[in-house]
Amino acid sequence: MNNELSTLRLWRTLTLASLGGALEFYDFVIFVFFTGVIANLFFPPGIPTWSRQLQTYALLAAGYFARPLGGIVMAHFGDTKGRKKIFTLSILMMAAPTFLIALLPTYAEAGLVSPLLLLLLRLLQGAAIGGEAPAAWVFVSEHARKGMYGLAVGVLTGGLSLGILLGSVIATSLSVFFTPEQLSQGIWRAPFAVGGVFGFIAALLRRWLPETPVFLAMRAQIETAKTQPLRMVLTSHRGAVAKSIVSTLSLTAGIVVTILMTPSLLHQLFHVPTKAAQIAGLFGTAALCLATVFIGWASDRFGLRLVAAISVPFFVLSNYALYFAARNGTQHLAVWYFVAGLGAGCTVLTPIVILQLFPTPVRFTGFALGYNVAYAVFGGVAPLIVASLSTFTSLAAPHYVAVASVLGLIVSLERLRKRGSELQGNHSSAPINPDRTLEA
Repeated sequence: MNNELSTLRLWRTLTLASLGGALEFYDFVIFVFFTGVIANLFFPPGIPTWSRQLQTYALLAAGYFARPLGGIVMAHFGDTKGRKKIFTLSILMMAAPTFLIALLPTYAEAGLVSPLLLLLLRLLQGAAIGGEAPAAWVFVSEHARKGMYGLAVGVLTGGLSLGILLGSVIATSLSVFFTPEQLSQGIWRAPFAVGGVFGFIAALLRRWLPETPVFLAMRAQIETAKTQPLRMVLTSHRGAVAKSIVSTLSLTAGIVVTILMTPSLLHQLFHVPTKAAQIAGLFGTAALCLATVFIGWASDRFGLRLVAAISVPFFVLSNYALYFAARNGTQHLAVWYFVAGLGAGCTVLTPIVILQLFPTPVRFTGFALGYNVAYAVFGGVAPLIVASLSTFTSLAAPHYVAVASVLGLIVSLERLRKRGSELQGNHSSAPINPDRTLEA
């Protein structure tokens, strides 16, 4: 009976955490899908097109560069005051600026004040997402009972990916049902307003989430408020930070390159019609949501080493298959993108591995530092690298994914070879055998 109640509590926690994470990721990525409209509305109309695009991409990058600072600050309090408080704060920090973006005056109405306000709100969004992703993964992993650790992380990752899918669906739908002129006249504001409202609702729902058993046990043993997590990470866990950065490189390749960039690359490189590329991208993102759950479950069932050895090469090959298919025409493009999305599900291995790199007192801080520094650098640089290399070869994107994925695989297997998990859950505190499973 107690086991059934524990499972029900876990699934309630996973549902609320995943819903909030989906809405927060939606709020962050919806900006990506409307960069063209935003470029025309928030910058002087007389400047060259390349300059307007450059400034818009700078706003995009600002969101990534704000992630480390926001993540580290929130992680400090997450490790000292509790996971739940920061988990709720992060979604409020995302919902407010997203809703305010919907109310911003354009350049024609407010001049230079308009892009400056947009920059400020984008920085706040970046700081919020820098705390949300690490907080969410730490939160659900520390709630997971024995035998469900990988599944819990996978379900949460699927929820975060669902936010990207929601953003893609809404952006694609608006482009189908409205003309560019109608979008520019005010329709573009609706996705931001809706995201902000849903974010506030998700924050209210998160109030019902309990603190993690792992943190409560730690707080009962030591006075966490006096610890300095960042100092401990930088002095005692530098190797773990380096490994988490390399592992996150493979995650950014899957999300930024395969999921977010590829639709536009298929249009530019192979003249795939924009709507066809967007629709195919929806299939890829939907597959990502499903695959993260399955791969997380499989890591519990068959062991992370075996799952990584199979899923990462499959991801690399599926990316090449997608680009070869696009080169030969649009027939079955959605199918091949779906396959590539399934391959991208191996990105769930990144949080599963990183969570094991740091002990409980500094887990949130260590995760946030390595993950967000990597995302700020590689998330912002990857589009530039791929775009530059694409002038030499149409396979630049799958080449980039291959290199990043292999590096991530090496870190995963090397980590598991040296020792088992340090992650201690509410049901078991003994190290586990990575060849069999990863359990909290």
